[in-house]
Amino acid sequence: MQTKLEIKGMTCGHCVGAVEKALNAVAGVDQVIDVSKDNESAIIEGDADQKALVQAVIDEGYEARVI
Repeated sequence: MQTKLEIKGMTCGHCVGAVEKALNAVAGVDQVIDVSKDNESAIIEGDADQKALVQAVIDEGYEARVI
């Protein structure tokens, strides 16, 4: 299953790396396919809980929602 998130607030490569690391730490994530500051999005493969994915991004200091 794929989940796509809209993520607001990423401005640099460090931001992208922090979000990718946080998403990879969520149980059920098989792969973080793409995190893009330009598209303000992330695509995650796996059966992770969508609320947990959003919370992981929020915990890093960014806004997130499932799209």
